[in-house]
Amino acid sequence: MGITKDKKPLALAELRRQAEERLRAKTADLIPAQTNETAQKLLHKLEVHQIELEMQNTELRRVQEELELSRDKYSELYDFAPVGYFTFDTRGLILEANLTGCQLLGIERQLLVNKPFIGFIADAGGREIFSKHREEVFQNQGNQSCEIRLKRKDGTEFYAQLQSIENINIKDNAGYIRTTIIDITERKRAEEALQKAYGELDLKVKERTGELSRANEQLLETIDEHKRMEESLRTALSEIKTMKDQLEAENIYFLNEHKMKYRFENIIGQSDGLKYVLYRAEQVAPMNTTVLILGETGTGKELIAYAIHNMSPRKKRPLITVNCAALPGNLIESELFGREKGAYTGADTRQIGRFEIANGSTLCLDEIGELPLEFQAKLLRVIQHNEFERLGSSRTIKVDVRIVATTNRDLAEEVRKGRFRQDLYYRLNVFPITVPPLRQRKDDIPLLAQAFIGRYSRKLGKNITSIQKETMKVLQDYPWPGNIRELESIIERAAILCPGPVFQLANKLEVSSPPLLSTMRTLEETERNQILKILSETRWRIDGKDGAAIILGLHPSTLRARMHKLGIVRSETKESD
Repeated sequence: MGITKDKKPLALAELRRQAEERLRAKTADLIPAQTNETAQKLLHKLEVHQIELEMQNTELRRVQEELELSRDKYSELYDFAPVGYFTFDTRGLILEANLTGCQLLGIERQLLVNKPFIGFIADAGGREIFSKHREEVFQNQGNQSCEIRLKRKDGTEFYAQLQSIENINIKDNAGYIRTTIIDITERKRAEEALQKAYGELDLKVKERTGELSRANEQLLETIDEHKRMEESLRTALSEIKTMKDQLEAENIYFLNEHKMKYRFENIIGQSDGLKYVLYRAEQVAPMNTTVLILGETGTGKELIAYAIHNMSPRKKRPLITVNCAALPGNLIESELFGREKGAYTGADTRQIGRFEIANGSTLCLDEIGELPLEFQAKLLRVIQHNEFERLGSSRTIKVDVRIVATTNRDLAEEVRKGRFRQDLYYRLNVFPITVPPLRQRKDDIPLLAQAFIGRYSRKLGKNITSIQKETMKVLQDYPWPGNIRELESIIERAAILCPGPVFQLANKLEVSSPPLLSTMRTLEETERNQILKILSETRWRIDGKDGAAIILGLHPSTLRARMHKLGIVRSETKESD
């Protein structure tokens, strides 16, 4: 172990002290007391210095032995390290190499020193890399690395990784490079194998990607085709559903209509009045014009509506009829425009309205004069714009519907009394046709009577073949306030009671006497007065538990319909519901 810099002054002082003690012991008996004091001092110093030198030599030999021992240990570690250690000068000459480095290059150490390292580089590219590597080490004075192929003495090659740093020789201030060299051939082979595998994988991936891309394109085309098919199917399904709903509604309608067959097989008659009606119907039938058919109850207004429809371009679709007088006030909108499920309490299913059922066809609004005033504005909008919304829905439905309306009321008079909207009246009264009452068509009575007798004779299983002239004259002289409907009813009753082949009336035909008419008017007046009395007591409140409808035992919409028919209107203040 050598003497460190910090302990050196202390060691020299100790050597001087030991030298002086040895000198005193040695010269105590040799120098006479009378010797010159100066010479004695000089001699003393020389002898002390000699002893110091001897002791220093002894210490130096010991330190040298320790250094040689340490050098041997270092040399073994250096030579047998797992990597090659090389020292290069600025020109790339090998100044030093450990045993591992010599073995890497397959050459003895003494043959390796002072050899140019580029002689062991396998190719020109590697030599250029090594040259740049040296420059970078000297320029950057940092740790630099590179990879090149080296060639052994026997000509075999291997891949090597060089890791270098710059060192400065203190003696001559010359720079040199210390480098470690590692054989990375196995790693390179693994990398090459990996790169090859990666290349093969990349090729396969590209091939597979191409296949998948083509398959994906085909799939997208298939999906697009399916989407187009789905859209077509969805459109077709929607159309089918619309047709299904319409057909279901039409079926329901026809089932209901089947229960109330028309009382006439055809329009029967040859009177001038009837001929004029049919002429007017034939004129307007090909148009889409709105028609208003006027006439008393039982004159066959609905049959004229059917005749107009059957002569129109819409005849391939059924005529849809709705009796406005038979609809409760709270169901008119639902019946005409339809409703969605849950639109109101009790609306458990969706319902198609008559306007929607009649799309592309004709809608006959029978007895339109009975519609409540508050609903007439909604009807006007539909007639004007051919669009509406179902109850419970905000979706507007557009339809193509021709309107034929019938009424037994004088609508102009109803307008004057404020019971019918003037704008709706003008909208309906585009092409009016008035059907004359039966009392003005006496020439048609024999034909009608024969037709009804034949119908009910067959229906009842009888064989009524004739009618006496006297009976026919009675029928022609009777004023028929109920018109054709009354005639049919009387003939049906007589046919039931007729005992033989000759038709006979069951009872004598008599016109209602004035007292009877007076009694009917009195009943209406009594009903009107009773309703007015209850309305006054309830302060004109109709709905609710304290309303007039509950007290009278009527539905509120029924009460309103009766009030409308009897002309009951609150004049002083607005009606409170």
